[in-house]
Amino acid sequence: MPRRHMHVTDAAEAPLRAALRELRIDLEVPDHFPPTAQAEADSAARAPRIPAADGAVATEHALDDATDLPLFTIDPPGSRDLDQAMFLARRPDGSFRIHYAIADVASFVTPGGALDAEAHHRVTTLYFPDERIPLYPYALSEGAASLLPDQDRPAVLWQLDLDPEGVLVATSVRRALVRSRARLDYAGVQRAIDEGTAEEPLDLLREIGLLREELEVARGAISLHVPEQEIVERNGRYHLEYRAPLPAYGWHAQISLLTGMAAAELMLAAGTGILRTLPSPKLSTPFEQGAPPSKLSTSFEHGGPPPPTGSVARLRLTARALGVDWPHHTSYSALIRSLDPHCARHAAFLQECTALLRGAGYTAFDGTPPSASEVLHAAVAAPYAHATAPLRRLVDRYTSELCLAAYAGHEPADWVRSALAALPHEMATGSRRANQVERACVDLVEAALLRDRVGETFEALVVDIQEQDPTRGTVHLYEPAVIGPVEAAPEGPALPLGQHIQVRLAEADPGLEPVRFTPV
Repeated sequence: MPRRHMHVTDAAEAPLRAALRELRIDLEVPDHFPPTAQAEADSAARAPRIPAADGAVATEHALDDATDLPLFTIDPPGSRDLDQAMFLARRPDGSFRIHYAIADVASFVTPGGALDAEAHHRVTTLYFPDERIPLYPYALSEGAASLLPDQDRPAVLWQLDLDPEGVLVATSVRRALVRSRARLDYAGVQRAIDEGTAEEPLDLLREIGLLREELEVARGAISLHVPEQEIVERNGRYHLEYRAPLPAYGWHAQISLLTGMAAAELMLAAGTGILRTLPSPKLSTPFEQGAPPSKLSTSFEHGGPPPPTGSVARLRLTARALGVDWPHHTSYSALIRSLDPHCARHAAFLQECTALLRGAGYTAFDGTPPSASEVLHAAVAAPYAHATAPLRRLVDRYTSELCLAAYAGHEPADWVRSALAALPHEMATGSRRANQVERACVDLVEAALLRDRVGETFEALVVDIQEQDPTRGTVHLYEPAVIGPVEAAPEGPALPLGQHIQVRLAEADPGLEPVRFTPV
């Protein structure tokens, strides 16, 4: 997922849209699907081929019928690529049952076919401020495979039973035919819950979400509520602002995290799977600590090692510079939860905290499960797998198949097992491309929205300086929500890390020059 999310209104400036088109050309982003892949998608949309445990295929009529479940989806307004639908219920003893339906992409993609090959080339959906480049053709991602309301759809249906404290006590997963009843958005869900008008299945999202957040705290997990970067129009001028995620977004995320953790446990028990892993920021790579690399295929997204030893110590220095109080007895995860993303200093620190997630990657295994240190996702503080976004991320399709086989007690299909060794590298390559797109888009958006303000002065906070040249660094503007480079004169004094300064916008030209500031 992008580190800094952006949203552009339909009225965004023409120079920005032109620059974004040029960016897609420069990055060789595909603007269409090959005809053979598109034809396969169109055919599959009309007649899905449901994979069976024995490798055969069937039709939707062979699926378990779960259309009686009143599922609902929660996504940003206007979304049509709907990966997940849920139904939450309280049981007579005070425990909870979660039904969580995940789009069954494998029912629409023939292994080894043209569409499968194109998906392995694209790896992820790419998000630009003005449009998205989908992993699968719209006929599937926004049509036949999407869990749109009032449509029967094949799905991978999880049943997760929790005790009254929110602890997972039982898991099952199967293929089923489902039918979503409503397409909701986060703002509407938050409003209904806050106003007390939400019906129980929706109101339980808050209750279960809060219970899972308490368990997350107890595990020592890290939950970064990084503000979204949004473009808004005010008085005929465009502005960048930060918008903190709604609580409902976090509660929904807890359901996805729970499913990913359940998926990881199923695959570990079966001995074959692929996990999303992140070494502890206090440690180096598992291999450097003596863990044998045999039967493991591991790749880190950014093409290098995870954060170096001492990265948390460096963040403590950053916190001190930004005026963020971090008592020595307070853990990193506890500090994160105490921050207010509406506060400029806290928002700047949260952006810096994402550096600890740089070592995230994927670990595939087949035969013997890896050791505990090799399967951990440090931010989740437990084994975890990507399992809930198959319309937007390649690996999730394989996770679903591995979990279905594990729960049924079958061996995974040959096409699944044969892809495991290459998946970590493929996902790392796709993630690097997505990160490159994100960084370039941030530069373009900031330059486009500030192009007419070159020479103006802004209030800013110095959030970083270069060790080799302390006259160069990074500033976080108070308004608009821009984080950009600042460069003083070579003979000038060092930038005051963590201090408030005034900066002048020196350059901003979308597609040519990213934003650059100089101290006043």
